[in-house]
Amino acid sequence: MSGLHTHEEHSSNGHAQEHTHAQDHSHTNTKAVLNRMNRAIGHMEAVKTMIEDGRDCSEVLIQIAAVRSAINNIGKIILEDHINHCVVDAIETGDWQVLKDLNDAIDKFIK
Repeated sequence: MSGLHTHEEHSSNGHAQEHTHAQDHSHTNTKAVLNRMNRAIGHMEAVKTMIEDGRDCSEVLIQIAAVRSAINNIGKIILEDHINHCVVDAIETGDWQVLKDLNDAIDKFIK
């Protein structure tokens, strides 16, 4: 992934300053993530059809649980890739804000 990452950094006196860092690193699992996303989307469409067809609620709930599990696994792959590449690259360049951003992302992901 190439691009810019912008965030606010707060100094010891409490003032916020915006910093932009170039992000030029690769994500080794992009193809796997996209493949899994396509499968999860297809699965969600199948669940929608089940609902439209009036299928048993228990069957629908089981399929929704399977979709949720698939999405969580996609998140785990992205998180692992992020730690192994984005976070490592940021730390090597002194961008410690990335750790705060990672903590925020993990908090939201596990809710």
